[in-house]
Amino acid sequence: GPIDTPRASGNPIRRALVRDRRPLGQGPAVRLPIIAASPHSESRVQPIASTPVAEVLEALNAQMDEVDAVIAQRLRSDVALINQISAYIIHAGGKRMRPKLVLMFANALGADSPASRELAAVVEFIHTATLLHDDVVDESELRRGKQTANALFGNAASVLVGDFLYSRAFQMMVSTNRLRVMEVLAEATNVIAEGEVLQLMNMHDASLSEAQYVQVIRSKTAKLFEASARLPSILVNASPEVEQACAHYGQAIGTAFQIIDDVLDYEGDATQIGKNLGDDLREGKNTLPLIIAMQRCAPSDRDLIRNAIETGDASHMPRIVELVRSCGAMQATREAAAGQAREALQVLSALPETPYKSALQTLASQLTHRQH
Repeated sequence: GPIDTPRASGNPIRRALVRDRRPLGQGPAVRLPIIAASPHSESRVQPIASTPVAEVLEALNAQMDEVDAVIAQRLRSDVALINQISAYIIHAGGKRMRPKLVLMFANALGADSPASRELAAVVEFIHTATLLHDDVVDESELRRGKQTANALFGNAASVLVGDFLYSRAFQMMVSTNRLRVMEVLAEATNVIAEGEVLQLMNMHDASLSEAQYVQVIRSKTAKLFEASARLPSILVNASPEVEQACAHYGQAIGTAFQIIDDVLDYEGDATQIGKNLGDDLREGKNTLPLIIAMQRCAPSDRDLIRNAIETGDASHMPRIVELVRSCGAMQATREAAAGQAREALQVLSALPETPYKSALQTLASQLTHRQH
């Protein structure tokens, strides 16, 4: 129905459009049934007894050095400002989760090659382009503990350099000479863009459902994780079953990663997470901790949270954090992430037993406990 309602008043994009509640792509929006778990559910994913991963991590670091060399080479441009901003954002830190996923699956499937390094760099470029554009849209001033590129160089330069990184990524993926690689990355990039627009439409919407929340994070965050895990299976011409297992792992891990990110906005350490606590609320983002809290808390407290989302008023942040914790919403949100991690662990059975598979199991086991 039309969205020109009092709840939409804080968002001119939503006032101007009619909401399309249909999910992206085929099939219904996916719910996370684990969300309905008791607030006292055990959220810890038990670590798996696995091959020691120290050697794997050492080998991965060496391969990441090679990826960094590819990134440095491919970033070069005749335009000085592109070099400056690209170098700033690429070298600003970060966990490099997506390129590491490419390398881990490449090694697990026997696809370790120059092509896997190139694709690892491609997904990092796509991710970096989304960060540049995100920070402009969100008017963010801090990322990874440093000034954002838009705060330092301005919005116009950030958007245009983001465009450069997208187009450079497409130049690189063509070099693999595999239509399926291009198909996967083109689809991922398109779905990410849809997710960003969907999130924009959902700003300041306190009535957002769990299914709508999942739809956004599956699109804007998990989709690139999914592509990163899927690409190595294409390089080795793996069976459709193995390719789907890799993609499923990536989607589940990406979903868990974003859910934990949303938890940290309410219980993280600003010096560790590299952004200001409460940024999501100030931007009008209704995330899973708030969705669950509004389901569980008293009507007066629900109204407080609803008003904060609709107005972007973070002045009651301490009280809202207290509510999210006391009603069990934080624990339930972590359990939702743990459910996704368990799903990722299950689908790894399709992969051969290698130290890299063990490393992927460890990653899934530890992801929900990250503090930044």
